[in-house]
Amino acid sequence: MSELPETRDSLLVQLREADNAAAWEQFCAVYRPAMYRLARRRGLQDAEADDLAQQVMVNVSRAIGGWQKDAEQGTFRGWLLRIARNAILNALTRGRPDAARGGSGVVESLAKCPAVEDAESLIDDEHRRAVFRWAAAEVKPEFQEATWLAFWLTTIEERSVERAAAELGKSVGSVYAARSRVMRRLREKAREFEE
Repeated sequence: MSELPETRDSLLVQLREADNAAAWEQFCAVYRPAMYRLARRRGLQDAEADDLAQQVMVNVSRAIGGWQKDAEQGTFRGWLLRIARNAILNALTRGRPDAARGGSGVVESLAKCPAVEDAESLIDDEHRRAVFRWAAAEVKPEFQEATWLAFWLTTIEERSVERAAAELGKSVGSVYAARSRVMRRLREKAREFEE
């Protein structure tokens, strides 16, 4: 499991305020895609996975008031995964209206349910993606287009610095410098998100 911190305590407190749209938006931006991918990996179709992800968010909103951070209940992430796993199990055992009933198909579907470690890794990955998307949207306007492209081409699209320099009509050194400036700013912004 990665060394990413659990969901910030301050966000969990804010989630208990049902009318705190900003907190719910942030929470859903990080966890809803993870729930969707988790459901898709377990064999649910697109629409079913989307419904399931939404249902998990609704279930969390209903139950967040009763969740307490303690050793007995475990981590928030573990609690969230239990909600997701139960929803996936319910969806798989309920089955599609047009699907055949009984037999080994249900058993096979249940066997596909995620190990907690796999699901936590998925949530960690989704958390990193959400933080990056947020930080990138925040800092991109601070840079000239060529500077941002130098970063994007060499880091996100994984092109060589030499190739990016040729495409941008820049020196190799200026591409390295631009990439470094953007990455430093992204790290700063990501720390703001975590704090």
